[in-house]
Amino acid sequence: MSKSLHSHEYRIFRQMLIDARQRSKLRQVEIAARLGKPQSFVSKYESGERRLDLPEFLRVAAVLEIDVHAFIQGFREHLVTDNPDAAADDT
Repeated sequence: MSKSLHSHEYRIFRQMLIDARQRSKLRQVEIAARLGKPQSFVSKYESGERRLDLPEFLRVAAVLEIDVHAFIQGFREHLVTDNPDAAADDT
């Protein structure tokens, strides 16, 4: 998998985080405050200007009350739906 900020996989990941934030009805500034970060932190990972590492993702997931296992499963399903050949890459 490419590590590019603009890879297809990372765009899916970012969109899933945006969707989760919108479902939570929290604004970027509210998430940032709960994380102890500036609002630009949330804006940058949502826009793809910066990547989230795993510990950061887990903190964001906690704020958004995301079930991490379900999120990852949904991500994998998006990859297969968007690119059926990706399922073969998983084996």
